Amino acid sequence: MATVILLRHGRSTANGSGVLAGRTPKVGLDETGRGQAQALTERLAGVPLAEAVVSPMLRCKQTVAPLLDARGLGRTVEPRLSEVDYGEWTGRELKTLFKEPLWRVVQAHPSAAVFPGGEGLAAMQARAVTAVREHDARITAAHGEHAVWLLCSHGDVLKSILADALGQHLDAFQRIVVDPASISVVRYTETRPFVVRVNDHGSDFRGVVPEPPKRGRKKSSSDAEVGGSTGRKGRA
Repeated sequence: MATVILLRHGRSTANGSGVLAGRTPKVGLDETGRGQAQALTERLAGVPLAEAVVSPMLRCKQTVAPLLDARGLGRTVEPRLSEVDYGEWTGRELKTLFKEPLWRVVQAHPSAAVFPGGEGLAAMQARAVTAVREHDARITAAHGEHAVWLLCSHGDVLKSILADALGQHLDAFQRIVVDPASISVVRYTETRPFVVRVNDHGSDFRGVVPEPPKRGRKKSSSDAEVGGSTGRKGRA
């Protein structure tokens, strides 16, 4: 299967003000976030991208715009990768939300958390994981098993995708950190995903590009290397 680069959008105006933006319309990137978006072009310079799939939220579209413009690459907008519907929590300051009884549920037992007037985190994970796996299968069929594609979404959404890839219960997903503009990488195979990077702020991602298939081998192996990966020749 293909390799997916999981990108969280750059810092937004809501991130900077401590507000839970959720699906509030027209929340865009702040000055820092715009700089992060511009830097993405250089960070991924050595990575060929087959396609880009993004959340419909403005901050995600703004984050990938400089990179896609530079590549002449279009984008597929995927509603299932949208931000969590936080319902009545949307637009509230985080410093007030931690006093709510539901806050402790979100922290300790997120699979049981359902936001008033919104959706549950378990439902969010189900839609997001279904979306990423469907797009990965589609892109693999269209571009081959060694294709690399970009997915841009939101913190909790990406954490839930990573939890699934790591084989973790959703109740453990708060252990995963996904900062604004960070990159995580997952390579799906027939029997298991391989988590290649998590919350990476680096500037060289050439190492996540799969090597060309060896002669006579048509599919990537689902087997893990016993003793751990030995690295690849020619990779920084």
